[in-house]
Amino acid sequence: MKHPTAIYLDNAATTALDERVLEAMLPFLRSHFGNPSSVHKHGREVRVAIEKARKTVAALLNATPGEIFFTSGGTEADNTAIHGAVDALGLTQIITSPLEHHAVLHAAEACAKNRHIPLTLLHIDQAGNLDLDQLTSLLEENPNSLVTLMEGNNEIGNLTDLQVIGDLCKRFGAYFHSDAVQTVGHFHHDLKSLPVDAISGAAHKFHGPKGVGFLYVKKDRRITPYLYGGSQERNMRGGTENVPGIIGLAKALELAYGEMAAHAAHIKKLKSHFVQQLKKAIPETQFNGNSGELDKSLYTVVNVSFPPSPSNQGMLLFNLDLGGISASGGSACSSGAVLGSHVLQALDASPERESVRFSFSRFNTLEELDYTIEKLRELYA
Repeated sequence: MKHPTAIYLDNAATTALDERVLEAMLPFLRSHFGNPSSVHKHGREVRVAIEKARKTVAALLNATPGEIFFTSGGTEADNTAIHGAVDALGLTQIITSPLEHHAVLHAAEACAKNRHIPLTLLHIDQAGNLDLDQLTSLLEENPNSLVTLMEGNNEIGNLTDLQVIGDLCKRFGAYFHSDAVQTVGHFHHDLKSLPVDAISGAAHKFHGPKGVGFLYVKKDRRITPYLYGGSQERNMRGGTENVPGIIGLAKALELAYGEMAAHAAHIKKLKSHFVQQLKKAIPETQFNGNSGELDKSLYTVVNVSFPPSPSNQGMLLFNLDLGGISASGGSACSSGAVLGSHVLQALDASPERESVRFSFSRFNTLEELDYTIEKLRELYA
């Protein structure tokens, strides 16, 4: 099979910048360079652009502009939500899961330690499904809690029903935050009707720029700032705004919503094809979490557990890279770490089986996936 140019299958780590997003950002890297906090014309024209971007994001998510705060990315948004909610509301328990991104897990651990409150990780089954009976019991015992659970898992693709969790939190009066970094721009969110108090998003997961994200905070559930040092973002986030990034985020989200149905159909077709053909090519293949089931996982992610192979043990990602294929061994944020994926460890995945996360975008093609499957077939022949 003909070797396509470098194949990028690591879109859960970051996505390629859409050219239309770059075009929207360029004026704010060139001519519109004023500081949005300045009162002169150069500053005012940039302030207007930021507020227009905020209105765009709010309208797409069915929120109010006053509920959207721009951040440096998903990690800052998660940290702000966790520390800010506990401080503002005097919460006395944090509940999360062992499958969360480290932006949530490490922030929750630090928050619990600094404020001397308990942190509980929910039990999960072998597929990574959460124990909702345990969550109910924990909230019955202490309703004054922060619940922070991601909507779509960045490694195994498992989806969490925000409506179900949110209704449970609402019933007990708990504060509910969700890291929605993998789902914003890929799924519709109606934040006026969804029972969440806060969600985090990051532009580079939906073909926007890196280094910018947002935090939605429900207007009647306000929290304290995480970064101090200025009155920016209505006193919620000190520091000069990343103006080109904010413009890019709004444009990327606008494009994602406008083209979501077509992109989702294309990517779902890619994932279904990849899963089916991989099972045929390497029958001993398994899938971590719910990632092999399209209706139970992110349509952008599949996490593959390959059969034991002495020639590929610890070398599979390297061998794929040599073949021009970029994929991930788990969360990209822990690449290069001595320890393996904490998510796969929580699932008690076999260390004898090499696991690879393949994640797709609208820029991928069936030809690229067929080449990848053929390369994997050769490696496991």
